[in-house]
Amino acid sequence: MSEPKGKPMRLLTASLCLTAVLLAAAPARAGEAFTYGFTAIEGHALPLETYRGQPLLIVNTASFCAFTRQYEALQALWERYRERGLVVLGVPSDDFDQELDDNVAIKEFCEVNFGIDFPMTERVAVRGPESHPLFAHIRDELGRDAGPTWNFHKYLIAPDGRVLQAWPSQIAPDDPAITTAIEEQLPAS
Repeated sequence: MSEPKGKPMRLLTASLCLTAVLLAAAPARAGEAFTYGFTAIEGHALPLETYRGQPLLIVNTASFCAFTRQYEALQALWERYRERGLVVLGVPSDDFDQELDDNVAIKEFCEVNFGIDFPMTERVAVRGPESHPLFAHIRDELGRDAGPTWNFHKYLIAPDGRVLQAWPSQIAPDDPAITTAIEEQLPAS
């Protein structure tokens, strides 16, 4: 059998090249939430890769929201499950006009008012075109309705980096739906 020549060969070559370019340019997909990173509220790099192998509960937070009281339940979850591997990560955002402008002030507010000692990021956008890439990835994985639609939207990332589930602000961090999902990702105690 002879090799194809002429136009069919050029089309096949062009098609293969285009496929290779598209695959190389593709954004991170399922199982890759840990490829993203933030800057910690204290100013140092905070790569999510640090938490690979642990379940991660990510929550977009704000200091002056009706749901701000959820910090208490988030801290309690952190204290209850951190020895078994859970990481709670607070991600302050002013996308809903309810967050302080200064990272130092946000950190102080959380420590003084709620005793927060779980990791927090610097203030970032969580929706719209300026959204942090992790939140865009979460929407890619769970659908556009995954939000966040308001402050204190919660996302559970599996130890292997898969985005598992999201809960809106109205679902408290200690709701059985969330604690059950977390426990399913933790090693047996």
